[in-house]
This record gives sequence, C-alpha cells and structure tokens, in this order.
Amino acid sequence: MADIHVDHSVDRTLGSHRLAGLLSATAGDRPGYRALAQGVRTLLLDGRIALHTRLPAERELASALGVSRATVTAAYDLLREGGYAHSRRGSGTWTVLPEGRRPSNVAAFTPKDDLIDLALAAPFAPQSELAEALGAASAQLPRLAATAGYHPYGLPELRAAVADRFTRRGLPTLPDQILITSGAQQAVSLTLGLLGRPGDRVLVENPSYAVVLDALRRSGLRTTPVPVTEDGWDSDLAESALRQAAPRLAYLVPDFHNPTGNLMPAEQRLRLLDAARRTGTWMIVDETLTDIALDVPAPAPFAALATHRAAEQLVTVGSLSKTHWGGLRIGWARASSQLVTELATHRVPTDIATSALDQLVAIGLLERTDAVLAQRLPRLRAQRDALAAALADQLPDWRWRLPPGGLSLWVDLGRPVASALAAAALDHGVRIEGGARFGADPGTFEHRLRIPYTLPEEVCTEAVQRIAAAVDGELAVRVGDTDRTRWVA
Repeated sequence: MADIHVDHSVDRTLGSHRLAGLLSATAGDRPGYRALAQGVRTLLLDGRIALHTRLPAERELASALGVSRATVTAAYDLLREGGYAHSRRGSGTWTVLPEGRRPSNVAAFTPKDDLIDLALAAPFAPQSELAEALGAASAQLPRLAATAGYHPYGLPELRAAVADRFTRRGLPTLPDQILITSGAQQAVSLTLGLLGRPGDRVLVENPSYAVVLDALRRSGLRTTPVPVTEDGWDSDLAESALRQAAPRLAYLVPDFHNPTGNLMPAEQRLRLLDAARRTGTWMIVDETLTDIALDVPAPAPFAALATHRAAEQLVTVGSLSKTHWGGLRIGWARASSQLVTELATHRVPTDIATSALDQLVAIGLLERTDAVLAQRLPRLRAQRDALAAALADQLPDWRWRLPPGGLSLWVDLGRPVASALAAAALDHGVRIEGGARFGADPGTFEHRLRIPYTLPEEVCTEAVQRIAAAVDGELAVRVGDTDRTRWVA
C-alpha cells in the first residue's frame, strides 16, 4: 500500500465531546465499533469532519461516548483499513480518504442539444426586459462611443445604480464604494488576489460554491472548512474555527446558500461579524442569490448589521447572473472607497475594465428588476415544486429539504455514489454535478447531488425520469448492486 501523506501543517483537531455530539445523530448514543466507524465515515463524506483532522485519542473518545476503549480501537482499525484514517506514532489518527474518491474539477459549460443540462444553476434571460434594455443602451451608445470607453471602476451611472440598490435595501452606499466587475466571480478573485497570499488560511463553508473553491486552490490559499448542514450553520464551530485558525479571509454565502439553499439567521450573522472583527478576518460575502427569495422576504444586506469597524473588513459581492442573465457578465464589489480603489488598481494589469456596452444594458436591466423578479420568482417556485414532486414520485427514498430560496435542491442519495450516478445519468441524456464538486475537501459529499430547478417544469420532470432510469440501469452495474432499495436506504 502506498504511503499516505497527511498535511500536518493544517492543525485541525476534533475534541472528543464535539465528535461524540456529531456521532449521536449517526451512530446512536452507545454505538458498536462498526456503527462508530460508519458514523465517522458519514461525517467525513458529508463534510462535517474536515479532511486531515486529528481525531480524539481513543481513551478520550471512549469516555465521551460511554463505551469501552476496545470499541474505539476497533472502530479506528476499521477506518484505517477502509482508507478513511491514517495513524502515525506521536501524531495521532487523522482523517483521510481512500484512493479514487476525488471530485471532477471540470464544470459543464459546453452545451449539447441532446442533453438536459442540470450542471449549471442559472436562469435564462428575461426576453422582453432584455430587449428593452438593449434599446435603451443603443440610445446611449453614441455618447459613450465618443470616449475611449475604458472605465476601470465601472460606468459612473451603473455604479450609482448599484449603490442606490444597496441603499434601498437598508445599507447606505455611495457610488465610490462600488466597483463594477466582469461577474461576481471576478469580484471574489480580485479580493482574494489583493488581500490573500499563498499559504494564507481562508474560512469557507462546506459545501460551498465550486468555482470559488477552485479559485482558492489555484491561488495557493488553504481552506478552513466549517460545515453547513440541513440544519444550517453551527455558530459555535464557526467561531471556534475563527479563533483557532485566525484566517486571513472568510468566504460566505449567507443568503440561500449555494448549494444547500439555507438562509443564515440574523443572530448567527451578528456572531460571525463579531468573531471576524476580533480575529481581524476579512469577510467576502456573496449575495448573488439574495433576490431569489421564494418563500421568505429577501434579506437585508449582511453588511447592514456590521458596526463601523467590522464594516471596514467586509467586501460584499453580487451580480446580475442569477436575477437577470449570466451572459452579460456584470457583477460588483461593495467595500470602503479606499479598498475599491485598490481593487480597481489590482484589476488593470489583467482586465482594465468591464465591457461598456454590457454595462449600459445592465443599467436598463437594473431599472426593470422588479418586473423581472415578478415574473421569475413564481416561475422558479413552480419549477422547484415540479422537481420535488418528480423526485418524490420517481425516487422516493432520496431525501432533501425544500429551500426557502435559491436555485437548486441539495439531495441526499443515501450512499456515496454521486460520481457514478452522474456518469450513468450522462448516458441517459442528463448532465448533473455530484456533491463532491462542492466539497472544500476532495472526495466529500459523494452521497449528494445538486439539482437545479432553473429549467421549465416539464423538462425538470423529464430529467428526473431519466435519472431514475440511470439508477435502475447503468448505476446498478457501476456500483455492483442490482437492488436499488439497498443503496438508497
């Protein structure tokens, strides 16, 4: 067996009482050694225990669980045999993953006519509003064409429109606090590049937005994951991670979190703001999905809760991609005027400025936001309900919670076969992302699928029928199990 490398430079230690609490929901109060090992595996694959975390000493965990030390020893032996743990004399026992459990980093951006594409959680453009915005932009274009057209900060009119949007939502904002970017992803990447250095720690939710996780890895930044479960965020664990790791940055999606759809309560926002202020952590808050509020009112800006000092350490990013159309590539960052200037200076060597024509169109679309959402939100509710109904009918053993907003369901398959299912579904004409794509640690969330409801109702229903056919067909062959009820239980 090849030697397993464990990154001991990442000092993640899980206390015995903390692990006992996590295990109580998966292995019972007094588990046998097999149930205990299975509980740890489940927590690791679900992202609730981070990869390369030092597990409690056997005697300490046995005391916390009220079992014999022999039970814990046998459970750790099973974990090591299965490739889920590695021990080294003097270093303890650390979580790892078996060879082969690695997610694909290839996003499905290439369309094919014969596929139902569920890999991207993004809506189509609002046709009439886009046409009107294009007409208004055309009328303004001659004036703009008489200039060089480079605006590293963004067009003044668009900066003012975005600032006004923040102000109307409860966060007074000046135009010079806004930087227009080529999508929210560029706003995040610029902030990471300006404020972070290779080797710096970044607190991230686990799971999280896959493209940002890719950007973190590419930048050489080290992630400090904190779990987001079906019940939401664990404030104690997040605050503990901030205290212990003192990360340079934190990336959060508090509004209809991608991919779980959770909405962070105000109390937790306040606690995280206070903890980040005390550790000097810069917070990047992604509000791209804020307006996709299906069952609750759209939340106020996260930064509206911050004290003046905490607000200086906060960057809010957003875009038109989810509310209007991703094809425009219009996003923004809201921060202090000084930081906006530094971000604009940082972008010039690689990008100079966002397309001026797209910005003119964006001004027209922002003016029509209420009309766009009035049509889009009811349609998304209907598509979400159609997807949920089809899943309940075709795959009744799968589990999920209906999110109050956002664009996708985070579905629990009951067994870590998501990558195999994604491959099988492709053979049935459906492209879909397995949960591992969204894990901060490679190989986690293999029992999850993110299924968007951004396509028409009849297409959502057809997609589920094809996925169910894949479960009954190729997937059973791939995982060596012809009885579907055995692996979805």
